[in-house]
Amino acid sequence: MSPKSKRSKDAPSLQVFFGDLRKMTSREIADGEVSLIVTSPPYYNAPFDYPDLFPTYDDYLDLIKSFASQSKRVLGKGRICAIVTDDMLVKEGDGSRGRKYPLVADTTRIFLDEGFLYRDKITWVKPVGYTRISRRSGVVLQHPYPMYFYPDNIQESILLFQNGEFDYAHLKDAPKKILESSKIDTTKLNKERWNLTVWNITNVLPMAGRVEEGIAAFPDEIPRRLIKLFTMIGETVFDPFAGSGTTLKVAKELGREGIGYEIDLELKRVIRKKLAGENFVTEDRAGARRLRKSLQTKIHQQRSVAKSPVPRLIL
Repeated sequence: MSPKSKRSKDAPSLQVFFGDLRKMTSREIADGEVSLIVTSPPYYNAPFDYPDLFPTYDDYLDLIKSFASQSKRVLGKGRICAIVTDDMLVKEGDGSRGRKYPLVADTTRIFLDEGFLYRDKITWVKPVGYTRISRRSGVVLQHPYPMYFYPDNIQESILLFQNGEFDYAHLKDAPKKILESSKIDTTKLNKERWNLTVWNITNVLPMAGRVEEGIAAFPDEIPRRLIKLFTMIGETVFDPFAGSGTTLKVAKELGREGIGYEIDLELKRVIRKKLAGENFVTEDRAGARRLRKSLQTKIHQQRSVAKSPVPRLIL
């Protein structure tokens, strides 16, 4: 276990720093303080989430490299970094069908280069019925011939990296009450198939009025499983791309401490709403920006274009 006592005795159980993760120092999070990272970095220029956020793919990879470096520093020895991500199709120029970027492969390479062990990959599968035929996959319906096949994606990857080998002897040093309270419910594990590398979990549906409206949030069930599987009660969970605060909310519900880092100041209101009633504080740090409004404007423009008629392809 990474020592919980590195945080001030008077520190709140939930803390959110608003700033650029690349500028985070040990003043915010001490070396080896974190027991688990659960996060989802922004997907590279995702058209309906982060359009044109990064000038180039290399700029995106530079962020992931900084993320890997910071994760290596703050994670305790042998502890887990869980990353929800997936490859991204980005349209580039008028008339372009788009280019697929290998986020999963490149993120894996970067974390291995940073010295992490590759622990595993879980595939998160969303309900088939939620996905409609897209403009992209519909091409093969217009032209049922070879080379016109472009599948719709209903899955994302949960990459698990480990910061060196874990010393299981540390579990023997934990207070018996904490250890027993942190015991995994194996009946639930088997019934809900947590033991498999495929997790069937409903995504956060785009319903009007929800707290995360307009935000690419993952469902509570993902951090809930990961926190139960990789931490004990009282340990610290970190989300370096806090978004709407889902990981922090679940960490608190499960009796863990939570730390978040988020660059977008416009999400402060959303996080406050999601964590309403909880003992948490927010602090501004270097590099914080206002992004949500400008991104939403671009997303609205993207959706307007997407509603235009599908251009027919000529053989």
